[in-house]
Order: sequence, then structure tokens, then C-alpha cells
Amino acid sequence: QVQLVESGGGLVQAGGSLRLSCAASTSIFSISAMGWYRQAPGKQRELVAEITSGGSTNYADSVKGRFTISRDNAKNTVYLQMSSLQPEDTAVYYCNAKDDRRFYTLNYWGQGTQVTVSS
Repeated sequence: QVQLVESGGGLVQAGGSLRLSCAASTSIFSISAMGWYRQAPGKQRELVAEITSGGSTNYADSVKGRFTISRDNAKNTVYLQMSSLQPEDTAVYYCNAKDDRRFYTLNYWGQGTQVTVSS
């Protein structure tokens, strides 16, 4: 069981920056992938960024060049640095841990942190 706690959300003006943190209760060294998802009101949850145990990253097209995901295995923490924020980035951001097993995948979620970007 992995517990994830997000922090760093808040209110920011368009063009501003925020850094989200996701602290895991256990070692993330062997976790297959850590990611950030977001869900805006009335919309489905979508992948924002993901980083594998090997350090490979994947970003949604809408955030490429603006957001950067990183992981610190020593601190069991994943970060999402968000820059040039726009009102359409407003959403609840969720941390995800994906633990691939032989025949199935375990998914763990944090409680979410609100990011609001004002125009």
C-alpha cells in the first residue's frame, strides 16, 4: 500500500508558476511510474505528466514546454514544476503511483490539490 500526499496547489495569476509535490509513504524506487493527473469541473481526469522508474517522461501536448516532472527517490517525492500557467490549467491535480506486477497493475492516488489560475 502506497499513500500519496500532494501539496503546493493554490491560486496564481496567468503567466505565473507553481510547484506541486507528492510525498509517498514508502520507497518509490521500484514504482513503475509516477504521474500527475488533473480533473477540471465537468471534465474527465487526464494525464498531465508521467515519469518512469528509469527516468523517461511523458507529457500531455497541452503542457509540453511549460511543465516539468521530476522524482527524488531519496525523498520518495515527485514534483511537477508548472510555468506559464493559463486559466485552462485550473483543475484538481492528483498524484498517481503505478506499480506494475506480473499480471496486473496497482494504482494509487493522492487526495488531490487545487490549482486555480486567474486571468
